[in-house]
Amino acid sequence: MDFFFDGYISREVLNNYLSRAVTHCGIGEDNSLASSTFEDDIRMLKNEGAKFIGRASYVWDSTDDERHYRIAKERADRAHEVDPDFILQACVFECIQQSFVNSVKIPAWVFEAFGLDREDRTFSYESMIFENGRYLNQWGKDSSVEDINRLESRLWIYYRACSYIHAGFEGIHFGQVHLIGAEDAGFRYFKEVMAMIRDYAAKHARRHYVLCDAHTHGISVDGVSLFDYNCFPIRLKEVIDSPMECICEEGYSDGLFSRSAAGVSPSGWAADSMPFIVEFDNFGRSRARGVPDHDSHFAWGYDEITWFALLRDDARAEFLRYIDQWVNERYPEGWVQMPSRRIMTESLKRTYASNTLTADRLAELAPVEYITAYAKYEDSYDIYRWYYSANRPSDACPYGYGDEDVIKELFASRSIVEEK
Repeated sequence: MDFFFDGYISREVLNNYLSRAVTHCGIGEDNSLASSTFEDDIRMLKNEGAKFIGRASYVWDSTDDERHYRIAKERADRAHEVDPDFILQACVFECIQQSFVNSVKIPAWVFEAFGLDREDRTFSYESMIFENGRYLNQWGKDSSVEDINRLESRLWIYYRACSYIHAGFEGIHFGQVHLIGAEDAGFRYFKEVMAMIRDYAAKHARRHYVLCDAHTHGISVDGVSLFDYNCFPIRLKEVIDSPMECICEEGYSDGLFSRSAAGVSPSGWAADSMPFIVEFDNFGRSRARGVPDHDSHFAWGYDEITWFALLRDDARAEFLRYIDQWVNERYPEGWVQMPSRRIMTESLKRTYASNTLTADRLAELAPVEYITAYAKYEDSYDIYRWYYSANRPSDACPYGYGDEDVIKELFASRSIVEEK
């Protein structure tokens, strides 16, 4: 399969990358948490044949920003030693936290990019929120959605995206852009800042291009799509009489299936419906867990990645094969972003047998990996953890769910189709 691009990306190469997409948080940092199984993560991604590594680094609330970008660059450099074709994706989300935003100094190059005089100051949370109070404290006290109509927000989005590009990331996910741009008539301000980010990538990105997406069915301005492809949660539909069973269905809820808008790619080619990926999203859990509700986004009371992780090992493999086939049979340019590493909304138990893993090693992993408890029973451990990891379980990743082999199988089958 062809993975070459430089300065623009062809339709074929874009689909090749999306056909090998995974969601793997923490290759860089997941907030201030860097995966402690990084080397095994890279081994797994290479073994699977993954090429597009989604959600690899991001900040949702607060962190040491200088440290965050340093780790992102170090790990991107190491990942590209293993596979120079990897696209690592970072995120610029619909969330600003007051203490964090107000602690980050605005670099001179950001002012210069916007034609502004340099100032010796930090970003201002108050200058980024909606002036009419919209989405204020949306994510908790002093944690809101930024308004792209405000110049300070555009400075912030530009700074974050370009800093990831500088660190070696070639993909940016912009989250819920319909919140950030809720009052951006015609998405004009979004178009402005996206063009500036793409100009920066043309000069500074590894291959002079950045792949951009967001949670949307499609947004075009002046006939050109803001994004290279569309992305959305799967929106699983519960099978009422079969506990924990879910299916895909066109037209269900606000899902993307059959709704990916037509558009002209930023690279210049046109599509009747833009290429898209669907992902196992994480967004919470309901109070009625284990109860089906077609009027909610939850799957049996859980978000999609937590629902998936709760399945038996054989049921997870069966579902990955099912959804991969279901999407591929209906959408020539639709792809499933395979689950790889992602935080869940419930602490789940995995049992790992080993004579060599030590409790001291697990104690080291615990604060980094959201391990809430573990217990040793002769030659095995019960480990309770808030993260899903597809890794094959081993001393290098004792809480892996072991789904990498089925993901490898599905990626390999796509290569066979291409060769035929």
